[in-house]
Amino acid sequence: MVDKSKRTYSVLIVDDDKFLLGMYTLKFKECGCSVEAISDPVKALDRLRTGAAPAIILLDVVMPTMTGFEFLETVRKEGLVKGASVIMLSNQGQQEDIDKAMKLGASGYIIKASSIPSEVLQKTLSIADSVKK
Repeated sequence: MVDKSKRTYSVLIVDDDKFLLGMYTLKFKECGCSVEAISDPVKALDRLRTGAAPAIILLDVVMPTMTGFEFLETVRKEGLVKGASVIMLSNQGQQEDIDKAMKLGASGYIIKASSIPSEVLQKTLSIADSVKK
């Protein structure tokens, strides 16, 4: 069970799958996090450029307008949300994808197909907790 007293992270979820976006938003809110969910990575970048400063960015890899890798690369290049934990969330589980994400500065990588929503929540918070320390 998640201890709500320690889990007051602000979370930005970027995923083009609106069903998953809604489901993950609900899970994180239930645990005490504030959540902003955006289905378009270009709009999510605009939010970061105009001052949004989430502690956690949960980021899909395969999206139509921009990949999660491109998003992460832009975030790092522009120096946006320097202290945020960026966690890739994808069905792409090949080692080369995981390596690429970590090389670009991701804090973690979660494979959707092998994680139920409560596991995604737990893994995300665990990664963020370890980065925070």
